[in-house]
Amino acid sequence: MPRLWLVERSYDDRNLISFVYATTDGTKQLRKELSATLLQQRSDPITAAIDIDDEDELAAVDPDNQEQYATEAQSVAADYEPDEPI
Repeated sequence: MPRLWLVERSYDDRNLISFVYATTDGTKQLRKELSATLLQQRSDPITAAIDIDDEDELAAVDPDNQEQYATEAQSVAADYEPDEPI
């Protein structure tokens, strides 16, 4: 079961917030999009890491972003507990 760490959070003009979680080697990612309204209504917080049961859910990271994602994932892993809100 791979563990992925939050490496990117972005907002768009459609009121969606995108969260990108990546492996510490920067090669695999999972992107989640939530509406800002739904995010405010959630009882569970966005955490520093998530564990994925099905590796088929993961997408390859663009080679141009792999180093950045690896660096960010390693930094978050060093600074936060996996279940810590971020």
